[in-house]
Amino acid sequence: MSVIAAYSGTFDPITLGHNDIIHRAARMFPKLIVAVGSNIAKNPKFSLEERCELIRAAVTDLANVEVVGFSGLVVDFAKEHGVTVLVRGVRTVGDVEYEKQMAVMNRDLYPQLDTVLLAPSPEFAHLSSSLVRELTGLGAPVKKLVPKAVIPALLARFGRKAR
Repeated sequence: MSVIAAYSGTFDPITLGHNDIIHRAARMFPKLIVAVGSNIAKNPKFSLEERCELIRAAVTDLANVEVVGFSGLVVDFAKEHGVTVLVRGVRTVGDVEYEKQMAVMNRDLYPQLDTVLLAPSPEFAHLSSSLVRELTGLGAPVKKLVPKAVIPALLARFGRKAR
């Protein structure tokens, strides 16, 4: 039996922290799907297709990773794609509590679905997409925040030129 895992999120934009989790999870599972949620409530800066393309550009070195956009419940996505493990990144105790609650609910809705929580590597523990958007908007350098392939699109979205 081959395990299919999914790492779900909004990824607006993908950060070096997300990229770290993707690369580590790709070593753990024979197939990893990066499930990019449409979540309009978060008012994303990038469209769903743009976010998928940015992630694809950041993970070209990973043959076992597929990037797929979705809307609705992650458990429905998991059922549709044969996913039995959800990978979630946790930075804080609050993240752990929230993800534990979600894992229990997801398992209730889809008993075959387990959740694996990964802590970020220390150099990325402070990163979030909202922080990246805020810093980019304020003119901060972004090369330590997002994968190299994402920088041009991120700067352009905020009306900035690459230096």
